[in-house]
Amino acid sequence: MTRIQRHRTRTRLRPLPMHRFSFSQFPSIARRLVGAAAAAVSLGCSIAHADATLDKIKQRGKVIVGVSSPHLPLGILDPVTGKTGGYQTELATDIAHRLGVQLETVVVSTSTRVQLLQSGKIDLMISANWTQERSDMLAFAPTPYDFFGGSPLVAKRSGIKRWEDLRGKVACMSQGSNYAKPLAEKYGAVVKGLRGIAETMLALKGGLCDAAIHDYPELYSKLHDKNAGEWSDYTLATSDQILPSPQLIWMRKGETDTQAFVDRAIQDWHRSGFLLKEVRQWGMPDTWVAERHALALKGQFDRAPFDFDVYKALHPKS
Repeated sequence: MTRIQRHRTRTRLRPLPMHRFSFSQFPSIARRLVGAAAAAVSLGCSIAHADATLDKIKQRGKVIVGVSSPHLPLGILDPVTGKTGGYQTELATDIAHRLGVQLETVVVSTSTRVQLLQSGKIDLMISANWTQERSDMLAFAPTPYDFFGGSPLVAKRSGIKRWEDLRGKVACMSQGSNYAKPLAEKYGAVVKGLRGIAETMLALKGGLCDAAIHDYPELYSKLHDKNAGEWSDYTLATSDQILPSPQLIWMRKGETDTQAFVDRAIQDWHRSGFLLKEVRQWGMPDTWVAERHALALKGQFDRAPFDFDVYKALHPKS
């Protein structure tokens, strides 16, 4: 053995002892440290574990993004060209611009969107909120771009004023909606799943449903856009939303470089005011986004799911 080799052997570093921290002793600090560590891991800080998805997108020259069905304000469809527009498409357009590629949008339903993403038929999905089940199957950029839940649209003459008033009444929603479980189990509603919001609205008008349950921005738009007169006999039964949740951009498990890229883009949307401009342009409620813009200017961002009640209700001791 040479002198240099012996020297290297003698100076080999030993691992430092690990100190144990008790959650009971340091509850707030421990939760923040664990959350920060989880976020760092989820954002793929190690280049060695980076995926090749972004390279594939750039080589293809196109990113394929799943968006909601074409109903304002989240989405619209040009019947002539077949192209989508609306809030979610504008977000997808910005991602494509940042990647330097073309954008292809695919309209996805609540019952098929996870499968389309898992199978690789779409690269990203903008059309879904956080749920525990979804996060077990997919990855997501932890900074939410919006925050809302479901609302009940009812006839003004129905007498329905609260979620509790739906007990024993028919509540229509899209098939696969995560609003179905709490409506049935907590409020005793008779849940009826239909193909989408168009079918739900027809059923409500036809008296087949006592309430139509959809994302708050979609129903808000029905009552405030240029065709609002069509719904003058209807109202949102309550301002309380069911399962208000962070709205996220989803990708497949293990796509850590994609996850980090998208998360940086979302934080920039908040900081630059891009998101605030978009929600106002499409006639969406802007209170939450405006508050997050102010926080982003201070370098503060929400982290899904840990910062939200929908997660804390499932993990009360975390």
